Amino acid sequence: MDTNSEDRIFLRGLECPCIIGFIDWERRVPQKVVIDLEFPTDCARAARSDAVADTVDYKSVAKRVLAWVGESQFQLIETLAERLAQLLLTEFPLAWIRIELNKPGAIRHSRDIGVSILRRRAAPPAGR
Repeated sequence: MDTNSEDRIFLRGLECPCIIGFIDWERRVPQKVVIDLEFPTDCARAARSDAVADTVDYKSVAKRVLAWVGESQFQLIETLAERLAQLLLTEFPLAWIRIELNKPGAIRHSRDIGVSILRRRAAPPAGR
């Protein structure tokens, strides 16, 4: 059990080009998205052992995010964020994940547009 439930790992500012948008030109030209991630870990456990096996390997998470997002092709940033959350909860030992996904320059006179979602791992069926 996670004895330090307030401990978090965060990755901020992962930049990745991908096909995102519903306008014709957006379907042809990769655009940059910026991704921030936050997820729980037990920092005290990892600190005691000083071993990556006792934490979430954030380098592996970052590499997976960049590879998957770079190959993705969605119309909505909401869809990209949701599918990314599902992927990370499936492939990594995370109880939950918070994703903030920004699309810089998408709206004129605005720095960026984005979404922030929090998704939890589904509880196993009763009796398991």
